[in-house]
Amino acid sequence: MRKALITGITGQDGSYLAELLLQKGYDVIGLDRRKAVVGRENLQTVLHHKNFHIVEGELTEASRIRQIIEQEKPDELYHLASQSLVPYSWVAPVYTTHVNAVGTLYLLDAIKQYSPLTRFYFASSSEIFGLIHEPFLHELSYHHPRSPYACAKSFGHNITRNYRESYGLFCCNGILFNHESERRGKEFITRKVSSQVAEIACGKRESLAVGNLESKRDWGYSPDYVDAMYRMLQKDMPDDYVIATGHPHSVRELVEFAFSSVGMSVEWKGSGLDEKGYCDGRMVVSVAKEFFRPAEVDILCGDAAKAQIKLGWKPIVGFEEMIHRMVNYDMKQVQGEQYVYS
Repeated sequence: MRKALITGITGQDGSYLAELLLQKGYDVIGLDRRKAVVGRENLQTVLHHKNFHIVEGELTEASRIRQIIEQEKPDELYHLASQSLVPYSWVAPVYTTHVNAVGTLYLLDAIKQYSPLTRFYFASSSEIFGLIHEPFLHELSYHHPRSPYACAKSFGHNITRNYRESYGLFCCNGILFNHESERRGKEFITRKVSSQVAEIACGKRESLAVGNLESKRDWGYSPDYVDAMYRMLQKDMPDDYVIATGHPHSVRELVEFAFSSVGMSVEWKGSGLDEKGYCDGRMVVSVAKEFFRPAEVDILCGDAAKAQIKLGWKPIVGFEEMIHRMVNYDMKQVQGEQYVYS
């Protein structure tokens, strides 16, 4: 039985990946911060599986990381944990860097010392490209990060590659573009929109406030993307891969698709920060200055040709279907119905 260690186990990617690996017969260990069981809602389908268990530890505590790696010696380590909210990285840049950059180094150095046969996956990010220099971003595109989060992820990406090239470790970077699901936290724009649109449709909320409507992202579906992670660590040689759909969508489109999922339409009025969205004759969408970033990233779009050729990977769930699933889930939540994850 192969053993996999997943950091960030309680997030959307960690939970979907745990399900995938358990289905494939793995022994799965999830690394979680020391806390009560609250916050493990995404693990409802695996928490009591006989081949799944949780170890507690902080990425910022080097001695604990070394202890876990030395004790478990996993065949595969999927490093998904991070301070993942980009806007918060301006509030707490030192913490973000310590977790996202230094925490990654702790893991890599522990693998080098205690478990050199472990195959390592780092959750890199499209945010490392930031101020883009070409329309379709690939594995060799220039890094121009525009947030403390992106700067820390760029370090994590490069130190992962460095440990591969310096010590011969099996280390892969998954440069995943934005990917969402019903399990995404409500502090992220996609889930914020889907949950608040559901509340508006059910009469539980009056309005929705968003930031830059013209910001565009290459959004995919989380379960599709964790499949790519798994494929990377099954190859004979380690490498870096962009995982993306190649089709960017704006925040404006996100809002429109979300409302259309509940049979409502948006008619946009005004411009800029004064722009208002009218839905069925009611003003329900506004643009708020506090949701703009200090340094904006206008558009990110990926070229996943390498992953398609070398991994045989391609996205299955499209943008509209993903948003529809998220809104449907949140409608059931608002209405008090039990939802079974797909």
